[in-house]
Amino acid sequence: MSERELIGVAGLGVLFFILALRVPVGLAMVGVGIGGNFILSVFFPFLRFEPYLQQFKSLLWGLVSNYELSVVPLFVLMGYLASQANLSRDLFQGVNALLGRFRGGVAMAAIGACAGFGAVCGSSLATASTMGKVALPELRRLNYSPRLATGTLAAGGTLGILIPPSVALVIYAVTVEASIIRMFQAAIIPGLIAVALFMAVIALQVRLNPSLAPVPAPMPPAERRAALLRLIPVLVIFGSIILGLGAGLFTPTPAAGVGVFAILVYGLYMRLRGRGGLDFAGLKQALRDTAVTTAMIFFILFGAEVLKGFFSRAGLPAFMADMAATSGLDPWLIMVLMLMALILLGCFMESLSMIVVVIPFFWPALVDINGGDWATAASAAYGMGTEDLKIWFGILALIVVELGLITPPVGLNVFIINALAEGVPMGQTFRGVMPFFTAELFRIALIIFVPAITLFVPWMLAG
Repeated sequence: MSERELIGVAGLGVLFFILALRVPVGLAMVGVGIGGNFILSVFFPFLRFEPYLQQFKSLLWGLVSNYELSVVPLFVLMGYLASQANLSRDLFQGVNALLGRFRGGVAMAAIGACAGFGAVCGSSLATASTMGKVALPELRRLNYSPRLATGTLAAGGTLGILIPPSVALVIYAVTVEASIIRMFQAAIIPGLIAVALFMAVIALQVRLNPSLAPVPAPMPPAERRAALLRLIPVLVIFGSIILGLGAGLFTPTPAAGVGVFAILVYGLYMRLRGRGGLDFAGLKQALRDTAVTTAMIFFILFGAEVLKGFFSRAGLPAFMADMAATSGLDPWLIMVLMLMALILLGCFMESLSMIVVVIPFFWPALVDINGGDWATAASAAYGMGTEDLKIWFGILALIVVELGLITPPVGLNVFIINALAEGVPMGQTFRGVMPFFTAELFRIALIIFVPAITLFVPWMLAG
């Protein structure tokens, strides 16, 4: 390892140490990037510091003017408008009208609502927080076990990153230069498998231990009809966006614009009818939250570019790729070790931060293992080209990143739900989430050994 590479490795260690201290991610990356480049310029004068700083005048503008990233604020706004218009509540009540007749059905309805809201929100932490506020009171009122209730909502929140359309999928696609549309298409089946597995976990638990959930009480017919009627507009809005994107009928940015317009019109219509909906205060709050969240996302992306400049000048990406290629380890073992590292780091970092910090190292190293022989072998074994490998590995990476959000002892989703569930010990929530954790491990293994699960929809739609 040369001195330049050693400085890069030290910078990476400092970055993770700062993040562990809960320093904002974007600020940490900018600080390490600038500080690391200054140190490089001191030890290696030919790596001048001034040209590195001069790129800042156009770097941020290049990010915000990127058309592919213009979809980010629209998807964020769509999520906040849906929350302010009470679509999350209508979604939960509608799915509950369908599944509430079964034992454990309200918990299953929470999973279904998390999947639906995650489709429009695209953030696991926001999905967990929003659906926790909506579903947790109902689960408590019906005397569901605190362990099952909090575990269900913490696990359900992880669906936010994968169910398309998702901001994280967009950021990953831009990071590795993959097709956003194909990423959305590839996420459909793995997302549906997660929903089915989580519901199966609930059904199995209440069958083995009936005390976890009460005997369901029949819903009055009038209340059931009203809940189902409120569900129809939600399904039409979200379903048309997801199906249109999955079928390639329109690109993400127009789809997000249509989604924002549809939710806005529906929310105002419901307000005029006196049925809740979206008022001026809610619209103002949604716009404010969108501005804050979008600024945070773009600052993280800006910090990632600053940090990438430091790592590139230090030669760290090439060093890590060479180290993986000459390690002598089986390429599939290296990939599994990378996924395990993502689970561990996901305990401490938010998913978008993980994507922009870690993926630019892991993906090139994975492709370059044994001089590219791993990619060639994978293509021969599964019929995948390099673009397919990007998509397959991306879905795997996003799943394991989200798995970190429910991994003891620092799962962020668990902390969010536990903070909403006053009086429930943290240990109970972690116990409740472990069956879902096991189901996620099964899904990861399934996707690794059967890549067609991820690639079937993109292959089919590509003809």
